[in-house]
Amino acid sequence: MRFLITGANGFVGKPLCAELLRQGHSVRAALRSANTPVEDVEVVVTGAIDGGTDWTDALRGVDVVIHLAARVHVMKETAADPLAEFLKVNLHGTANLARQAARAGVKRLVYVSSIKVNGERTTESRPFVESDEPDPQDAYGMSKWQAEQTLQRIAQETGLQVVIVRPPLVYGPGVKGNFAQMLKVLGAGIPLPLASVHNLRSLVYVGNLVDALIVCATHPAAAGQTYLVSDDEAVSTPDLLRLLGNMMGHLAHLFSCPPALLKLAGRLTGKAEQVERLLDSLRVDSGRICRELDWTPPRTLQQGLQATAEWYRDAYFDAQHR
Repeated sequence: MRFLITGANGFVGKPLCAELLRQGHSVRAALRSANTPVEDVEVVVTGAIDGGTDWTDALRGVDVVIHLAARVHVMKETAADPLAEFLKVNLHGTANLARQAARAGVKRLVYVSSIKVNGERTTESRPFVESDEPDPQDAYGMSKWQAEQTLQRIAQETGLQVVIVRPPLVYGPGVKGNFAQMLKVLGAGIPLPLASVHNLRSLVYVGNLVDALIVCATHPAAAGQTYLVSDDEAVSTPDLLRLLGNMMGHLAHLFSCPPALLKLAGRLTGKAEQVERLLDSLRVDSGRICRELDWTPPRTLQQGLQATAEWYRDAYFDAQHR
């Protein structure tokens, strides 16, 4: 089977390409520039992704597209109109790709959306499920939800099989953003006021997401479906820090502080969103993909965290102390 992977040189794209090759598939990488090539795969440079991108060469002979490329959520937005910038790539760029894929005879498109389509938080007792009413709260989530709706219309009009996957926070070797910052803080031994937090958050190890995407790309029953994907268990923020600290060989130094006071501090310092991610619950029920596609995460949460901690220790902390 021949795959086209957009965003193939990214955090998820690189291990996805490697796993597809390992399984014997043919892989073509669509990149915005030739400056960051992907090893062992055919590369097609498409330039910027928007409503006018020409996908002709990239789509030639392709059976399945896995669409990872996106304008991602950013903590410090600088665009004058953030929604317009997100829609340019995530909605119009995706719709353009899907229509050209259908005309090129592509059978299926797997779209990597976001749990932000469901919303920003859950209770500890009720996780998100696929049938929940969408409730995106920011421009990124709105752009992903609009893209999902447009893809469903294109599928009805053209017969293109669309599969939508909504992951929560993805982590693993090479992770960046808030998760990498958390590893850095743990490695530095900085005390954190999070011992009194009682929440539950779902994560997905990058290898588990890769496996789920391939199942969604190849399983006959996945066509036309939307799936939430996560690791086998949720974890509280304090327990996550303790687990990672132990695995890195740096005990997490946690002390108690009322969550209400932490939220106030977040608002006063302009870091309300980061603080809420540490304090609120966001649980995902991935039972549907497990039942319908007979999918099981290849790695447990513990195994995923161990691989991530070892990568960080080897790549950063140990290197600084040699």
